[in-house]
Amino acid sequence: MAKRKLIGVLASNPEGEYSNRVLDGILAQCRQYDYDVAVFTSLVQVCHPFENYLRGELNIFELINFDMLDGIIIPSILLSENEHYDTLDKIMTFIKSKTDKPIVLVDFPYKDYPIATTDDRSAFSVIAEHILDVHKCDPEKVYFLTGMKEYEVSNKRLNGFLDVYKKRGLKISEDNIFYGDFWYSSGEALADRIASGELPMPQAVLCASDHMAIGLATRLTEKGIKVPEQVIVTGYDATLEAALNNISITTYTPDVSTASAKAVNILHTMIEPDKPVFDPPEFPETGLKVCASCGCRENYNYLRKRLYNSLYVVNHNYHDGELANSEIDIGILLNSYMLEDLTSADSINDGLQRIISKTYLLAPFDRLYLCLNENLLDTSEQQIDGYPDKMILAEYFDLNPEKIKETFAGFDFDRAFDTKIMLPRLAEERDEPSVFYFFPAHFNEFSMGYAVMEARLSLNKKLNTVLVNWMRNVNNCLEMLRIREEIVKFSERDAMTGLFNRRGMDVHLRELFGKAKPGDNVIVFVIDMDGLKTINDTYGHSEGDYGINSIAAAVSSVTRNNEICVRAGGDEFYMIGIGSYSAIDQVIRPERLALALAEINKSSGKPYEISASIGSAMHIFTPDFNIEDLLEEADEMMYKNKSRRKKQRKA
Repeated sequence: MAKRKLIGVLASNPEGEYSNRVLDGILAQCRQYDYDVAVFTSLVQVCHPFENYLRGELNIFELINFDMLDGIIIPSILLSENEHYDTLDKIMTFIKSKTDKPIVLVDFPYKDYPIATTDDRSAFSVIAEHILDVHKCDPEKVYFLTGMKEYEVSNKRLNGFLDVYKKRGLKISEDNIFYGDFWYSSGEALADRIASGELPMPQAVLCASDHMAIGLATRLTEKGIKVPEQVIVTGYDATLEAALNNISITTYTPDVSTASAKAVNILHTMIEPDKPVFDPPEFPETGLKVCASCGCRENYNYLRKRLYNSLYVVNHNYHDGELANSEIDIGILLNSYMLEDLTSADSINDGLQRIISKTYLLAPFDRLYLCLNENLLDTSEQQIDGYPDKMILAEYFDLNPEKIKETFAGFDFDRAFDTKIMLPRLAEERDEPSVFYFFPAHFNEFSMGYAVMEARLSLNKKLNTVLVNWMRNVNNCLEMLRIREEIVKFSERDAMTGLFNRRGMDVHLRELFGKAKPGDNVIVFVIDMDGLKTINDTYGHSEGDYGINSIAAAVSSVTRNNEICVRAGGDEFYMIGIGSYSAIDQVIRPERLALALAEINKSSGKPYEISASIGSAMHIFTPDFNIEDLLEEADEMMYKNKSRRKKQRKA
């Protein structure tokens, strides 16, 4: 089977209506071409006011290995919202420095990159015809409020309106055309001029955005001018705010999805020029939505759907068997007490298990992955820019009941992979094309990793408000657990040497003994530094500390992975292990410790020698085994060895 093409999409604010429409088109068209899709997205707008949080979100773009992509689609409006063109500049400059793969933009031009644009012009011709033909408005008493004068989108929308006048041989005065900024304030300013008598009362005002239309209609009403009885108002974009406004706004759902599908077609001709090109499918949501502000009979089905989708809390019928296969709403997330559950976790692995138990809130999807930085638990390393060389696949959840047994959750270095491959699953074969959503895991500007949601293109799965808030809960949980792990580490570790203290020994012995097999032996070594008092008295306590740290380093160097190393107090240390040990281990380990100390003395340049006495003991593990008895036995052996060595030195 030939490797399926992988199309990369760079986006932001995936819960937004524009984002959803863009992805509708991209996913539908990629499905026709049997392409996989990898969407890299921040979960907030690029104009997000909290700079540190935004930095953590935008870090997801640093993950992209462009060598794995066959082409890239960028809905550039999403990366320049609210005129944040510097963000778009940085991202495009970054991409150019990393790859020469083909790039196609959607709607907002940047330099000379190929672009597919939404047909705003035809849409405004439809709106103008509705006002003139259905409502019989006097063409000379119609105003048009568009965006910034130099802005291409403003002019496209205005020209669609003017096309109707030109086609019908009508003329419109320049005084009937107004420029704004697509926001509420522009509509309010025009309403004030009309209400004050500065401008003649129009019969209709066509606005180039819903927000301007809402501002206009609301302010006219406040000034005692009735909408639509005295002035008809229309908008554009079919936003939720327009549908739920006190006076619902007649609007138009732009065909962003078709434009996005055409962007896929452009990219397709660049990466597979010899293959056929498919027409985009029809997107039924596109078109005029008549509401109260123009005086038509309202489209109640449209308004009811928008109202229902806006509800935060819906009382679902949990017995109809459909909930698990449908979109989960924000109310279900809020009532799940997810945050409270996650923050009650007492360890990183417990937290990861709790996170995976909340994946049902993201349905429907196929698989979820949580990839965490390998240095996540090291609070001395704060990852800000990019990601470390290795990631830990900390969670994998498959919604397929036949694969549910493959689910896992745990911070285990055995599941590390090279960050440059982004996700091991990308290299696997799939029966049908899928979308992979990559989104960041972070706390403010500090990166913790990223999550990936996989869904077959046939599911038409897009990210929503539930996912955005679900991930915020996960981020807060991971940060809390990361700090908690550090606090626990300090409580279980000796501050000077970093070895386990007695508390840490007790905790980790329980783990060791929990893994014991029948016939295993427990082996202990007790190590005591020689001559610490002499070093302290002669050279000072800082040199004594050096000696203690040197013993700790030597003991650590001869401690195996399945053993624990402890500073029991003062200048005394333990090594403890359980497994298939024999008497030979009691001979070899002291020899290796002596060699490690010899190497330290050789390179230290100190006027004194660092040495230690060691004693050992071994016993078969039993359920009633007492570690203290074995330590006491090894301690006695250590003192015998120390006494014998003193006599040898005197002799």
